[in-house]
Amino acid sequence: MIRQPIITVMGHVDHGKTSLLDRIRNTTMAGREAGRITQHIGASEVPIDVVKRICGPLMSKMGADITIPGLLFIDTPGHEAFTNLRRRGGSMSDLAILVVDITKNLEPQTYEAIEILKEYKTPFIVAANKIDLMTGWIKQDTNCFSDSFPKQSKSVQEELEAKIYTLIGTLSEAGFASERFDRVVDVKKELSIVPISAKTGEGVAELLMFAAGLSQKFLGKRLEIDPGEPGVGGIIEKKEEKGLGITIDVILYNGTLRVNDNVAFAAQGGVKTAKIRALLRPRPLQELRESSGKFIYVEEVSAAAGIKLSGSGMEEALPGSMIISTDKEGYENDIEAELKEVFTSDKTGIVLKADTIGSVEALSKLLGASGVKISKKGLGNVTKRDVLDAFSMRATDPSNAVIIAFNVGMEEDAELESHAAGIDVLRADIIYKLMDDLKEWMERQRQGERKMLEQTLTFPGMVLVLPNAAFRMSHPAVFGVDVLAGRIKPSYRLMKENGEVVGSIKEIQDNGIGKQEARKGESVAISMDGITFGRQIRAEDRLYTYISSDEIRELKFKHADMLGGEDIELLDRLADINRLARERS
Repeated sequence: MIRQPIITVMGHVDHGKTSLLDRIRNTTMAGREAGRITQHIGASEVPIDVVKRICGPLMSKMGADITIPGLLFIDTPGHEAFTNLRRRGGSMSDLAILVVDITKNLEPQTYEAIEILKEYKTPFIVAANKIDLMTGWIKQDTNCFSDSFPKQSKSVQEELEAKIYTLIGTLSEAGFASERFDRVVDVKKELSIVPISAKTGEGVAELLMFAAGLSQKFLGKRLEIDPGEPGVGGIIEKKEEKGLGITIDVILYNGTLRVNDNVAFAAQGGVKTAKIRALLRPRPLQELRESSGKFIYVEEVSAAAGIKLSGSGMEEALPGSMIISTDKEGYENDIEAELKEVFTSDKTGIVLKADTIGSVEALSKLLGASGVKISKKGLGNVTKRDVLDAFSMRATDPSNAVIIAFNVGMEEDAELESHAAGIDVLRADIIYKLMDDLKEWMERQRQGERKMLEQTLTFPGMVLVLPNAAFRMSHPAVFGVDVLAGRIKPSYRLMKENGEVVGSIKEIQDNGIGKQEARKGESVAISMDGITFGRQIRAEDRLYTYISSDEIRELKFKHADMLGGEDIELLDRLADINRLARERS
């Protein structure tokens, strides 16, 4: 049996992912969720007769014959890297559509989507959206780009072609050869770029035809299933439905599920099971997340499909978990292995709380790609224990003493504890905002740490004692210097070229005004206690900041980012002075 391919729609926020599916489904899902971003994976089935109706004239023109049963679209939530539903060892998606705003080209999250597609080796098509924004574009009464484009003015055509060639160049830099779909010579070697407008529908026919055609031509055995095999899928979310109680929405990607089957899934207490009492499918073109009774009761469903399950015990299911028929051998080990993979944490790092297993996995991938470690991962509201765990991190790694919480609340005692302990909790229901907030928080931490280091570390400096610039001989001695390299600050100890430490800087002044630092190129007056000018220090002397050998190593190997090339050379000079001084002693 040939199943319908699972097609994931990916792309940067506001580039038109959900609007494209709205155009196909003729629904209005866009704009209903936080920030106009789909936060949990949605699934929509497009039967093959709908594809043929939209693409009919084009299919006849190109002599195409589509035999797959339809297309199952998955709208990725919030962030491109949000792989809430994956099959073990790879992507659940057979094909992806990467939506790109043709007026903006690739943006940072688009590149992240491309990296995921590379990682899972998922073939994809580029939907170059918003062609209707070309200056002077005139909407045509057609779903075909091939019919609409020739009717546009020459200036409009030239503008669009320029945008497409810019996109081709950017994709080339990302490692992909690409071309407009009707100029592609080898679909195995070149990405197909299909210009579309989700707003007007132009180009949607070519996009659907390419999605169906490529799936049929190249996925082959991947789309072949044995309906007799036990069903395997992923839980999208859990919700209460009137007359059904708690239900779970599932993407079934292998085998068959039937009413009265026992299924296993992850729960808070481990692996749990439940019996399917009711099995429902959304009506064709109806988004799985919609309710209002727009479902069809069925006795069995085979992959690939978006379905709703009802049954006693399903209230314990964790969204994002695999769901497996208990007829499948080793089902318990499969689920336990998945949980271990998702919830494995580092010895140090931030605390992560999220609403679903898929959210935890997706954020883990994003954070890991950014070099952020996670010491604790959990589901549900932020608790007092989470705050205490983050607080304990402050002693070992203060740059990670923070909690990020995606789409969850915060318990009252946890909020009180976070204020008392000074632990920041970053909360958001839009993953883009959460990642941005964390980046800003970490930058503030880095700036704070850098400022503290600037105050506590001794940096290399070299000064020349100026002739005829001794303003006071002693108690304290006050004299002028040129800063030849590095920097000097009050409290820095100064030494001669022979390694003899002569004293500490008491104050730095510039024209009678106190300074906390003087850098290369500045001429200032410094005061020093415990010396007499003309004895320990004379005009034309070169003086260096005294830094011990251990401090030199720490600066060079732990804080090199705070040093310039001249600073490194000066540190090497100070190390030589220290070595020679030790040898003489």
